[in-house]
Parts: sequence; C-alpha cells; structure tokens
Amino acid sequence: MPRRFPIKAKLALATLVPLVVAITSCWLVGVFVLNTRIVAEAQNKVRNDLNAARESYVHELESIRNVVRFTAVAPSTVRAVERGDREALSTILPLLLKGEHLDIFTAVDATGTVIFRGGNPAVFSDSQGDNPFVVEALAGKAPAGADILPPRRLTVEGIELARRAVIPLVPTPHARPRREEAEQSGMVMMAAAPVRDASGNVVGALYGGVLLNNNNLLVDRIRGIVFGSDGESSAGTSTIFLDDLRIATNVKLSDGKRAIGTRMSNEVYARVLLRREKWFDRAFVVNDWFFSAYEPLLSPTGVPIGALYVGMPEQPYTMVKLSMGFLYSGVLLVGTLLGLIVSHLLSARLAAPIHELERLVRRVAAGERGIRIEAASRDEIGDLASEFSAMTQALTRQEEEIQGLNRGLEEKVRDRTVELEEQGRQLLATREELYRAEKLAAVGELAAGVAHEINNPLAIIRGNAELLEMELPTDSPSREEVAIITRQVGRVERIVSGLLRFARHEERRLERLELHRLLDDVQGSMGHQVSLEGITFFKEYDPALPELIADGDQLRQLFANLMVNAAQAMPQGGTLSLTTRFDPETATCTVIVADSGGGIAPERLSKIFNPFYTTKGTGTGLGLSVSYGIVREHGGSITATSPPGAGALFTVTLPCGA
Repeated sequence: MPRRFPIKAKLALATLVPLVVAITSCWLVGVFVLNTRIVAEAQNKVRNDLNAARESYVHELESIRNVVRFTAVAPSTVRAVERGDREALSTILPLLLKGEHLDIFTAVDATGTVIFRGGNPAVFSDSQGDNPFVVEALAGKAPAGADILPPRRLTVEGIELARRAVIPLVPTPHARPRREEAEQSGMVMMAAAPVRDASGNVVGALYGGVLLNNNNLLVDRIRGIVFGSDGESSAGTSTIFLDDLRIATNVKLSDGKRAIGTRMSNEVYARVLLRREKWFDRAFVVNDWFFSAYEPLLSPTGVPIGALYVGMPEQPYTMVKLSMGFLYSGVLLVGTLLGLIVSHLLSARLAAPIHELERLVRRVAAGERGIRIEAASRDEIGDLASEFSAMTQALTRQEEEIQGLNRGLEEKVRDRTVELEEQGRQLLATREELYRAEKLAAVGELAAGVAHEINNPLAIIRGNAELLEMELPTDSPSREEVAIITRQVGRVERIVSGLLRFARHEERRLERLELHRLLDDVQGSMGHQVSLEGITFFKEYDPALPELIADGDQLRQLFANLMVNAAQAMPQGGTLSLTTRFDPETATCTVIVADSGGGIAPERLSKIFNPFYTTKGTGTGLGLSVSYGIVREHGGSITATSPPGAGALFTVTLPCGA
C-alpha cells in the first residue's frame, strides 16, 4: 500500500515555519519593552534630583541662619542691641549685609521694636511683633524659612527691594487664570536669632534674609550641584515658585531668555499647592514637556507659599524612544513579511485540492446533482473526495423525499394557521368581554355594599335634618341651610339608588328631560364637590335639541362625573366647555364635555372606562366606569379623546327617543 502523507502533517509544517518567524519577531519586539525603562530611570533621577535640590535650598537657609546667629552672639552686637545703640549697629549690619550678600538685616529690641535696619537705616521704631521669625527669636529660638512679604514690607526693609520684587506675568499655556498683570510681593529666605545678654536673657533679636524674586543665584547653584554643570547647556533645570509664578529659574523661553513670570500648569498647581503633595511625573513646563519633580514650600505657619522644582526635558528621551521604536518596528516588519511569504508558498500548495473541492461543493449548492470527483491524492483530501461523491448521490435521493414531505407539510401549516388566527381573534374578544364583565361585577358588588352601609346613616341624617327644620323658627336664616342638607341627602339617596339599579340592572325611571336645564343644574351644584376657582365655563347649546326620555338621576350622575373630572384636571384654572348637538338623521343628541387641562396619555385612553382604573392620586376609579354603564343602558355611546396640548374631550351620544 502506498505511503500516505496526512494533511495534518502538511498543515503543521505550513504553520510551524511562519510561527517560528513570528515568535522570533515577537522576541525582538520584546526588547522594545526595555524602552519603558528609560522613562522609569528618568523619573527616578528627577526624584533624586529633587532631594538634592531640597538639600541645597536647606543649606542656603542654614547659611543665612548662621550669619544671623553668629552676628547675634558677637559681643559688639549684644552691647549695641542691649543699649539700643543705632550708631554702633550702623557699623555692623550694613557691612555684613553687603559682605554676606543679604537683602535684609535688621535688629529689634526685646519688645520687637526695630532699632536699626541695615538695608534702610532711615526707617526704625516700628513694631515687628507680628513677624513670626521675630516672635520665635524673642522666644529664644533661631527659626529659618521662606515667607511672602507684601510691597509695603519690602519698601520698609530695603529701598530697592519692592522694585526688584516686581515680576510681570507672562501668558502661559495650561496655567490657571489670574487677573493681576504683575506680581508685587516678594518671597524671602529669612532667618532670625535671639540676642542674649551676659545673664542669658533675651534682650532683642536679629533677622536677615535674601529676596528670591529675580534672583537666579540659588537656582543656578542648585542646577550646578544637581546636574553637574551650571553652564547654559545643562540638561536639567530648577525653579523657585511664588505661588504658581516662576520668580527664579533657569528654564528658557524660545528666545533664550529666562522664563521668569511664567507659571506652572493648573494640574500641578492643584496637586502641589492646594493638596500639599509632591509631584513626580511628566509636566508641561512653559513650552515643552519635562520629567518634573515639584515640592511645596511652606511659610512659618505651614501655609503653601510656593514650590521648588527640578526637571529634565523629555525631548532627548523621546528621540531615543523613537529611534528604538523605528529599529524594532523595522525588525518586526521584515519578520512579518518573511513569515507571510513562507506561509503563502506552503498554503498555496496545500490549498489547491481543497479549492477544487470547494468549487464542486458550490455547484452542488447551486442545485447540480450527480457530480463526482476523482481522488487525486493519498491523504485525507482523497478520502474526502470519495465521501463527497457518495454524499451527492445520497443527497439527491433525500431531496426527492423531502420535497414530497414539504408539500404535505405546507398544506397542513396553511390550514392550521388559518384556524389559529380565527381562534386568536375569538380569544381576544372573549378575554376583553370577560375582563369587563369581571370589573362590572365588582362594581355591582361594591355598589350593593356601599348602599347597605350608607342607607342607615343617611336615614339618621335625614331624620335629624327634618327635626331640626321643624324646631327652627320660620324666619330663621338657618332654615335655608337645613333645606339644602335635606335636598342633598335626597340626592345622595337617589345616587345610591341609581348605583343599585345600575349594579342590579333594574328598570330605569324614565322621564321627559330638558337636557340643557339638566346640564345647568349639574354645573350649579359642582361647587359642593370641587373648587371652581380660576375655572371659566363656555357653553355652546344647540337650540334645536329636543327633549330626552331618560333617567334624570342617572344622567345627572353621568354629567356630574364628567364635569368634576374636567375641573379636577385644571388645578391652576382653565376653561370647561359644554357643547350640545342634535343630529336629526340619526335622532341622536350629543353632549361634549371638554377641558383645557394636561390631557390624558395615549396609553391610558383605552383603560379609563375600566372599573377601578384611575389616573388621580385619590378616587376609586368607578366614576367613568359607572358613567360608561349609564350610557350603555340608555342605548348610547361615550368616547374620550385627548388632542396634544388641548386637554381632554368626552363625547356622549344618546338617542332622543325612549
């Protein structure tokens, strides 16, 4: 028997080769992940750089504190402060102010009153009792930190300080809006120390400081320490912020100038200054993205007054990432192309017999029968070709049998469908009638129970009203009110009697009625049932309307229900319309009750005549169902419509004869 080469082995070989190529390419692409390490390393470096910058900032504060503290313990300074000797202090403080590159150097006595200012000797004797550094120094401590001085304080401490502190605001993308055009206040690195006499008692204090506005010495020193260079080509930058404003920086604008006056982005501001958190992430700095680190600077009272920043531009790292990306993308592209070429060559060879089989299957699907295919290969495809030929023969036989069964089945389905449709229509009609019958039966039961419970109290009310009427003098103004009670009790009794007749289908009390007068009577008595405030009545009566032969009490109940419902639909007031029409051809009288309220939703119109269905928060839902029964017993019809934006409209049609 000839040796077979299974298609499984062929497909495995065709899949394995491109898979190896793809795996190799994917392995190479995996190297691309190393690129992310660049970003992580950059962020770690910036984090460490911020720590170094903070140490430089603290070192600068310590330097200022040491100058102030050493000056405070000098015997000549102690004697001058103890005696309040301004002349002696004038030979000490100005020299140290210039020699130590300070902007502020001031001496105060034990009460906090200024004795001498090295930066502005002409101004003295003012109190520094609210200066937190002076307060701590007079308490025996040597504080150091940053604080914000307003323009007035700067002018007092140094003649030129207020002018040096002014920084015009530069429009900055992504920064929060600010209304002022320039920053007038100054951030000062300040330290203070107590001055003690020979007994150790605090007799005064010294405080000194350096204005940071437009002073780039510290940020350049930080850059030199942190990034190893203080030249213009340094890869890193540092900045000191007053609030969100750059007051000292070596970040450059596009024209090469320092970006003093620009501001930090709103996102960084919210995180660093509002939430007092450090920031280690990408940030938009002036006009480019930087790997950035921010740390809030706090005042002596713990309030954020600015921030310390270090960062490195992201662009060099981005270029490295792009170059690596292009490199590995090229490797992936070449590997993919090689895999596709190899896979195509192998699959084309394997797919040729399958394509032939596919073509024959389409011919069979199109209705062609008796097709045979010769087994050209000794593998699963050859076996499939033999089975295909047998299948086409069996398919021909089965189709003939199925066609015969289908014809019989279609006839049965058509007959059964007609029967089901007819039964469905009958079932829906029966269900609707059954539902209405059940509801009407419930109405009858309720009416009987209500009549039983109400009749006895009504009899008592009627009897007491009649006794009261007999007891009252004939000229008493209350007799009219008692007469109204008697009439209304009689009306309630008639309504209850009408409900019983409706529920038990008793014979109606027919009488000859003038419909217009009946409608006016119902309108006149509505005020006892519902508030008519803000409601206007509009009547359009047909003068040709004949008298009706009907049960007057039932019609009063019918139209009272419709008018009360219309009034309740207009709680803010509106128009209630009463219209009558006479049709001599059909001998029918039509009454239309319309309101200008909110109307009735379309999905509720088909349910409003069902017993116990109500759209109001109160009520039993029997009014319209009882009205529906009254109209039907009189041989008429009642319909409801609700045009959009035009309220609700009820149309009652009654025969004019008996």
